[in-house]
Amino acid sequence: MTLGVLASGRLGYTVLRQLVSDYMLNFVMTDAQSLNIQRFCNEKGIDCFVGNPRNRKSVNFIEDKVIDVLVSINYLFIIERDLIELPNKIAFNIHGSLLPKYRGRTPHVWAIINNEKTTGITAHIIDEGCDTGDILEQIQVPIESEDTGATMLDKFETLYPTLIGQVLAKIENNQIDRIPQKEHLATYFGKRTPEDGQIDWNWQRERIRNWVRAQAAPYPGAFSWHDGQKIIIDDVVLDNHGFNWHMPNGLILTIKPLRVKTPNGVLHLTRTRLLNVDSLSKGFFLK
Repeated sequence: MTLGVLASGRLGYTVLRQLVSDYMLNFVMTDAQSLNIQRFCNEKGIDCFVGNPRNRKSVNFIEDKVIDVLVSINYLFIIERDLIELPNKIAFNIHGSLLPKYRGRTPHVWAIINNEKTTGITAHIIDEGCDTGDILEQIQVPIESEDTGATMLDKFETLYPTLIGQVLAKIENNQIDRIPQKEHLATYFGKRTPEDGQIDWNWQRERIRNWVRAQAAPYPGAFSWHDGQKIIIDDVVLDNHGFNWHMPNGLILTIKPLRVKTPNGVLHLTRTRLLNVDSLSKGFFLK
């Protein structure tokens, strides 16, 4: 079977390296920032389109390409009809949630924020909607209490090749089952930017902890402000230090260790970036 691959980022690169050893790749399409994918294609002599293919920008690239299957892995761009209709057999995408839940961008981050205990990865038909195509296969993935957005991506990295292999084997054997998504169960979450990471200290401390671990390094990070200084917070733990409920939320209770008051308890900030602890004072606020 001949494949065309749409891939971006570290996850796309990891899976691409696996695919090239097991299948015949006719071409790869990626974004300008995925330099490792571009270098890999150059080394292997694989035709590579770089950039946004929308509005038929890739029409000249794909016009002579003949493939059986189109596979999309962590691809940054919306896929339009010219690519969807290119393969002779099927076009499918791997999405980082158990569809129809968590359609949209960075679903594993949103799942941690929302205190989910389980997520997963889904192989689904590519259509012109956003993660709306029929489901082909799914693998459940637990979210442990110490997992971060980055560790969940590590789990996905090991499972994506397995899921793709399962789907491709079924395509080769004409055993594909297409399961329509149940629209009444669908949820959608949008793209996140670094500016979206600000902590609201009026949240319950459990939500703040999930917010922090979902975005911890190497992600941009949850953050707060103190006296004009941005403080990026990578880890917090629930602390049994005492407090008075009349105290304002975000109040710094102690410096070493750094403890902050929330509505339902205290958080110990165990790992931070861009923070000079000596510049802090007990009784000041994080905002």
